[in-house]
Order: sequence, then structure tokens, then C-alpha cells
Amino acid sequence: MEESKQRSVAFIPVRGGSKSIPRKNIKEIAGKPLVHWVLDAALESGMFDDVYVSTDDEEIKQVVLSHPESDRITVIGRSKEAASDTASTESAMLEFASAYSFDTITLLQATSPLTTGEDIRKAYRMFDNDADCGGVLSVCRQERFIWKESTGGYFKPENYDPASRPLRQDFDGFLVENGAIYITSRESLLKYKNRLSGNILCYEMSPDTYYEIDEPADWPIVEDLLKRRRKRSSANSAKTIKLFISDVDGVLTDAGMYYSEKGDELKKFNTRDGKGFELLRKQGVKTGIITTEDTKIVANRASKLKIDILHQGISEKGKLLLEITTSLGISPSEVAYIGDDINDLSIINSVGFSACPADAVEGIRSSADYICQKKGGKGCVREFAELILSRIDSK
Repeated sequence: MEESKQRSVAFIPVRGGSKSIPRKNIKEIAGKPLVHWVLDAALESGMFDDVYVSTDDEEIKQVVLSHPESDRITVIGRSKEAASDTASTESAMLEFASAYSFDTITLLQATSPLTTGEDIRKAYRMFDNDADCGGVLSVCRQERFIWKESTGGYFKPENYDPASRPLRQDFDGFLVENGAIYITSRESLLKYKNRLSGNILCYEMSPDTYYEIDEPADWPIVEDLLKRRRKRSSANSAKTIKLFISDVDGVLTDAGMYYSEKGDELKKFNTRDGKGFELLRKQGVKTGIITTEDTKIVANRASKLKIDILHQGISEKGKLLLEITTSLGISPSEVAYIGDDINDLSIINSVGFSACPADAVEGIRSSADYICQKKGGKGCVREFAELILSRIDSK
């Protein structure tokens, strides 16, 4: 689990009495039981001390325990009262909270299989990083014009002016609760008897997460989306990373500016990051550094690390990437890059696999494929390198 100030648990309520789609929680969708998709996301997120599944159904329990990582999942009972057709999800949450000790609870719903581990990580960080936040819920943006019935049987627009109809590209749309993620504290849950209270933050998920499994018509839509996503993921994971590139300040260093008494500029590097470059090189992956700065310190560090490619004083990193890949005869999709600030955005959006340190700026955090647990200068490059190596080894 990622380092956190509180004991955090995931809570997944799965009852056996589904009426709209009988036994839907264990019905296979896109190759595995519906409940397994949210279990995968919860485990992959790395945010929880424990993942609990609450159910009243023995068959569901056995399907949950058939998950490949069932040793990381705890199945608990759910009373008849908390599993009835009229019982609220809160009743199951409160039943759980009265019997188990934790600080933060993240409600995840099996009916939202499009939820990813990255979604959970980002939503949880919003909650964990805001001391005044009472809860976080997931939403998605819908660009639709809403009307509501008014007096006399007529209707009125809710979110736009028909006399000045906005162009779609200029329309912000509206946020819809998608039922995927809800985060709150145990204290607030017990006090307000509700999954949300106090100051609420919204974590925006992709538009396709508007779809959740409630009615039979939802099933083929969500299954198609899952299959498409899995196909893209499989294609990406099958690509071998042939070049690994890192930024310097804020990535290989902690972004601090250090000066000697004589005014000489100093930079602090992490030995473990250096080992990451070495491990990649041993696996045949070329390594490189691209930085906006231009200093002899970086040149010396690159030389010691036996870096294959070094470019300093670069403002347009995305453009340089194309030149590098062309010269090497590889595709940008075969490149991994880690950066931390807005000048890295063009290259992050171009490579096959991108990452950023835990303390990168928000614009980069929302664009990178992977957010490291480590901060800049604290081993984030080693962490990213090991992730890539694990993927190479699994091929």
C-alpha cells in the first residue's frame, strides 16, 4: 500500500438478490465475473490496507474467493436486513463500520466495472490531501442540454439558454454521479449515516464510465467498452520499451536549488535512480536524459551513468523525441518517459508509456500513464524502471 496517514479500506457490497439482472454480480462479462473487475481495480490501486467484500450469498463468496489474488481479499457477511431489496447501501456500510476498525472507507461498486486502479488512486489522493474534505465521489462529464418540466405542462431548460445555444466545443456540460467511487471517513459515516457529508470533492472519470450495470440494456454496452479497453491494454503491454528517457530537475533531483558559498550550483541525485538506469541497460533498453537546463553537472552525471542519449537546453521535447526515434529506427510507442512539469507535457503525450513523480504538477499527474509513489529525487526513476522491467520480464 502507498504511504498514507490513515488506515484505509475498500468496501465492496455485493448482494445476491439482484432483480433487474439476476445473479449479475457473478455473471461473466468480458471474460470474467463482474465483481472481479472492481476487485482488480481495488488491488491494483495500492491504496488499501484491506479490501472487504460484503455479501449475503455463499455462491458470490466462492466466486470472490476464486479471484487470483484472493489472499488479499476479505469476504465478510451481510445481514438479511442490510441485503434486502429496500435496504440502502449505507445500511451495509454502517453494519461494517460498527464491526471493523479503520479510518477511511472507499465504497466501490461492482456495477461499475470500468473503474480503474488509477481512478481510485487519484480520487483517494484528492481526499487524503485535503484536510477540509468530508468526502469524494466520482463523476463523469456529459455534454447534453437538460430540460425540466415546468408549470402548465411546459418545459424549461436547466443548463443553457436556447436563445444563445453554445457550440458543443464551447459547452462545459454537466457532471453526473456515476456510482463508481465514494470516499469518506469512518467518523463521518457513523455521525451522518451517509456515504457523503461535509465539503465534497468530485473526481472526474472518463465519459464512458457514465455506463454502469443497472439494467439489461447496460450489459452489452459496458461489455463492449471493457473489451475495447482490454484490447488497447494488451496491445500496449505487448510493446517492448526500447528507450527510457528521464527529465532531470524534479525527477532525478528533488527540484531544489543548491549553491555553494562560492555561488556554484549544486544538484542532489539519488543513487537508487542510477541503479535503475543500469538495470534497464542490462536488459537491452537504451537510456537517455532530456532536460531544459544545460549544466556540466548533468553531463557528468550522465557520463557516470553511461547514458546513451543526452540532450540539454531543450525547450521542445516532443519535437526532439521524433528526431531521436527516427534516428534509432523505433516508434515513439516504444519509448518510456518520466517528467514532472508542464514543459514535459508534449513528450508525455507522445510516448508509449509515461510516468511522473508523486509530487509532479497537476497537469502532468493527470496526463501521465503512471504516477510514482516516490517523489522527485527520492527514487521515482528506479520505481518506474522496475515497473518497465517487470513488464518486459512478463512477456
